[in-house]
Amino acid sequence: MEKKVPILYKKKDECCGCTACYAICPKQAISMVEDKEGFLYPTIDDDKCVRCYMCLKVCAFKEK
Repeated sequence: MEKKVPILYKKKDECCGCTACYAICPKQAISMVEDKEGFLYPTIDDDKCVRCYMCLKVCAFKEK
């Protein structure tokens, strides 16, 4: 069974834009994209993502 690409957040209030997920990604699969208000939010490139879930492990907003 293939692992799914991680979901970093569903709503913007579930992400503080700290870039921890971006920094820890071993494949540079996460980029920080500016929204219409000028805030940066992470976006995952499904083709680069190896589903290691390091991004979820480092996220301060995810339950540990």
